[in-house]
Amino acid sequence: MSRPEYCTEDRRSFMKTAAKNCLGVSFAGAVGSQALFGDEPTAAPAAGKAKHIIYLFMDGAMTHLDTFDPKIGVEEAGETTPIQTRVPGMQFGNMFPKLAYLSGAMAVVRSLSTETGAHDKGKYLMRTAYKKLNSIQHPAMGAWMVAEKGRLNRDLPGNYVIGSGNGHPGAGFLEPSLSPVPISNASAGLQNTSLPKYLHEELFGRRLTLASKFDEVFQRTRKNPNVEAYNQLYLEARRLMGSPHLKVFDIKEEPQAVRDAYGNNQLGQALLLSRRLVQSGARFIEVNYGGWDMHQDIYTRLKDKGGDLDTGLSSLMRDLHSKGLLKDTLIVLTTEFGRKPKLNVNGGRDHHPGAFSSLLIGAGIKGGQVYGASDKTGFSVDKDHISVSAFNKTIAAAAGLPLTEERFAPNGRPFKIGGDASPVKELLA
Repeated sequence: MSRPEYCTEDRRSFMKTAAKNCLGVSFAGAVGSQALFGDEPTAAPAAGKAKHIIYLFMDGAMTHLDTFDPKIGVEEAGETTPIQTRVPGMQFGNMFPKLAYLSGAMAVVRSLSTETGAHDKGKYLMRTAYKKLNSIQHPAMGAWMVAEKGRLNRDLPGNYVIGSGNGHPGAGFLEPSLSPVPISNASAGLQNTSLPKYLHEELFGRRLTLASKFDEVFQRTRKNPNVEAYNQLYLEARRLMGSPHLKVFDIKEEPQAVRDAYGNNQLGQALLLSRRLVQSGARFIEVNYGGWDMHQDIYTRLKDKGGDLDTGLSSLMRDLHSKGLLKDTLIVLTTEFGRKPKLNVNGGRDHHPGAFSSLLIGAGIKGGQVYGASDKTGFSVDKDHISVSAFNKTIAAAAGLPLTEERFAPNGRPFKIGGDASPVKELLA
């Protein structure tokens, strides 16, 4: 006996209403189809390779025990209570109910470790898959994406970093033009730097020509990649001056309900800008969200950080999915290392490279799974260890980048995208 059609419609209406009330989804069309919001607890693997990557870097070392690898029945669990996600056997910390609901689209990696507990070295390694050397600077993944796959929009740069870009390896030994465009404040975006009224276009062009002549002698006699990178960035900015493409960077173009749904905070607005950039054809957007170096009062500070991440990332997933972009976009959530299971005397967690967690979501990734495990206190990897290189190689594989071909630095040393490890096949769609 077939069910009346109104039953399906009533149920769908109820689910949408529940999503708005309970999950903070208030923008039209943001409720996904079966893959994210249907009856099944897990999502079908995303088809194809990622054309875009949104790379969320939780700067300062995000605690794994209080986010995506919570523990039960041990002192090290602290004040975090595990909650069940929609994937059987997968639990998150209690500050992430919205992401728990969308867990069917995620691959949760709980078996990462690294050799360093120093922030700068850890961030460099995670972004490049290589240890920092005095003799060479390695490219970050965004530079590789644009170098290997090209721009999708010829009028806009393909690589961005939103938030703090301090210490970012950028394009490394690749062409300086592949460096990420820095956007320090998503709410401000890239300001329309059209010429002031007193400076006519012709006069401005003459000034540029004169400056180039002065610079030419210096560049010819003293090659400097940092200067060249600056020049390339300047040329990009010049092309954008007064351009209609600057509207892409203005999140005020979005309805207020959409901006509210992402969260009116640094991370939420950066993620909204990331979606706009993906729509415009950007290849790679890193969102740098600091403040995770919690040596003191971790549970006071986690309330805001966890809430912002839960709301922002869940809204990004729904928004990309509703616009048909999640099937082409890989979302990465990662950090430089974990934090110690044992709370210190100041109620915080100290640096801990022995185990940490990350998320992979969207294109090229098989969702609805946990890969690897830490031990019962979260101190060390207990199952299916993943190196930083293997993690980066998996990202490269999901994006369809060449994995075995060698690329050579100016000093002749060979390097591979993502390092020398192999991708984790179980994570790939």
